[in-house]
Amino acid sequence: MTGLIVFVVIAVIIVLWVISIYNSLVRLRNNRENAFADIDVQLKQRYDLVPQLVETVKGYAKHESTVLQNVTNARAAAMSATTIDDKIKADNALTSALAGLKVSLEAYPDLKANQNFLQLQDEIADIENKIAAARRYFNSATRELNNAVQAFPNNLFAGMFHFQTEPMFEVPKEERAQYEKAPEVKF
Repeated sequence: MTGLIVFVVIAVIIVLWVISIYNSLVRLRNNRENAFADIDVQLKQRYDLVPQLVETVKGYAKHESTVLQNVTNARAAAMSATTIDDKIKADNALTSALAGLKVSLEAYPDLKANQNFLQLQDEIADIENKIAAARRYFNSATRELNNAVQAFPNNLFAGMFHFQTEPMFEVPKEERAQYEKAPEVKF
């Protein structure tokens, strides 16, 4: 009888322990998804501002249609992405297209003095800062989830419960070189 009680107590402890691991992994996964939802909110604001920026620039830069078309296409692709991974890829493409637009704008001093353009530029800069902060939080949440999935003893149960390591929100390898070099300052 005592052996049966000990066995039942040990079994209950093990079951509670596995439930605790599962709940912890669920919490971390939900935290990661919530973190990406914060990025999504900021990206939506960015997507809403891009057409205004493009229309403002069109008035000054009529022959820059390729750059403007790239921004428009990247925005459309970003808005139609459905999975977190697709949204990350699409956002990286939009970020790259916006960087190309910034380079093209250097040729238009009148545009840089236009009040509407300046306001849009400030709003986009603010959103870019918020996106960067949300990405850092997302990567932190992803790191916590990945650590939990890979750490012992959670790793014994993570696969069984269909938890896996998830990708971080990173700069694509092909763009990394341009971000690693110091910006040029010209007067």
